[in-house]
Amino acid sequence: MTAPRRLSLAQTRRAALAAQGFHRERPSGRVDRRHLRRAFDDMGIIQIDSVNVLVRSQELPLFARLGSHDRSLIPASTAAGEIFEYWVHEASHVPVALHQFLRWRMGQPHGWNGVNKIVEANPGLVKRVLNAIEDRGPMTAGELSPRTTPKSDWWDWDSAKAALEFLFWKGKIAATRRPNDFARLYDLPERVLPAAALAAATPDESDARSELIRRAVRHLGVGTLKDIADYHRQRVGDVKPLLEDLVRQGELVAVSVEGWPNVAYASPQLHIPRTIAARALLSPFDPVVWFRERDERLFDFHYRIEIYTPAAKRRYGYYVLPFLLGDRIVGRFDVKADRANGVLRVQSSWVEESDDTPTRRLEIASEAIEELQAMSSWLGLSSIEIVDRGSLAKEMRIVSP
Repeated sequence: MTAPRRLSLAQTRRAALAAQGFHRERPSGRVDRRHLRRAFDDMGIIQIDSVNVLVRSQELPLFARLGSHDRSLIPASTAAGEIFEYWVHEASHVPVALHQFLRWRMGQPHGWNGVNKIVEANPGLVKRVLNAIEDRGPMTAGELSPRTTPKSDWWDWDSAKAALEFLFWKGKIAATRRPNDFARLYDLPERVLPAAALAAATPDESDARSELIRRAVRHLGVGTLKDIADYHRQRVGDVKPLLEDLVRQGELVAVSVEGWPNVAYASPQLHIPRTIAARALLSPFDPVVWFRERDERLFDFHYRIEIYTPAAKRRYGYYVLPFLLGDRIVGRFDVKADRANGVLRVQSSWVEESDDTPTRRLEIASEAIEELQAMSSWLGLSSIEIVDRGSLAKEMRIVSP
C-alpha cells in the first residue's frame, strides 16, 4: 500500500511495532539462527550492555520477539560470521552486511576524545599493540598487558586498552567474546569476519550514510529526523540533506503524525497492521524504547534508567523493564534474577496512569505474570517472587500462582 501522508498516533504505533517484528507471533517450535536473522532484519541492531542483574541486556530483545531460545544464538552467529560487533548505536551486534556502510566511521577520530589523547601521547603504541595481536592471537585488554606491579610494563593497562579501543574503532581489529565472559576478545578482522564482508566495495560516505538512513526508516516504520539520526548514531546535520534527497527521489515520503510537532518520514510502502497483539518485557536498550524522546511521542511513556540514581531517589527501581501489551506500553517492572536461590524477583510493579482502573490492572497483571513465568523458565529459575511495592503489586500478588 502507499503510505498515507497523515497518520493517526495509533497507526504510527502499529507501524513502528510491526517494523520491529511485533506484528508476528513468537515461534512455536525450536528457535534457531533463521529466527535470529529475521530478528536482525527487523531490528538491524542489538545494543550491548554489561548490566547483568537479570540477563545481559542484548539477550532481552530476542526474548521479546522470539520467546524462549538457546542463549548461545548470538555467540554462535558471531562465530559463524553472520554478525559482528562495532560502535553503531553504542556498542552493538550488527549483520556483517553492514560492515561496508560503517567504514566511513572507521575513518573518523575515536568517539571518546580521551582515547585519541592517549594514543597521540604514545607514538608507536598502536603499532606495537597491533603487532602483539598479530603475533599472539586473540586477547582481552587484561591479557595484553597484565600488570604485576604498578606501571611495570612497557605499556600499562590504560594505554593498552586505549590502543585496543582505537584499533577497534578504526576497524583494524575486531572483537568477539568468550562464553560467560563479557570482556572483548580482540583479534584481526580477517580472523573474525568473513572474507566476503571485508572484500565488499567501500561506498563513499554520503552513499553509506544514505543506506543507514534507509535502514533506519525501515526499522522505525515512521520516524522524525532525530529518530532516524539516533538509530545509527549519526549527527542530525549530516542526515538532514541526505534524508531530503531520498524524499525528492521518492525513496521515502514525508508524513505528518497526530500530535507530533515535526514532520516524520516513512517508506512509500509502509506496513500498518490493523492490530498488534504483542506482549513483551522490553530491555532498556531495546530499539522500541532506547530513544526516550520518541517514547514520549509514540507511547506517552516517560522512561529513564535509574541504575545510577541513588536508591533513595529512584522512582520505579534499579532495572526497570517497560511492559508492552498490544500496541501500548502499559506498565513497568523492576526485575532481578536471584540465581543463587532460583528466583525471579519482581522488586516493584507499576501500571501506567492511563490504564489505572481495577479491571485493567487485573488484566495487565495476569498478562505480566504469564510473561514473567515464560522468562523465568527461559532463565532456568524455578519461582517468581512479587515484592509488595508499586501501583500494580497488589494485583500481581493476587494473580500470581
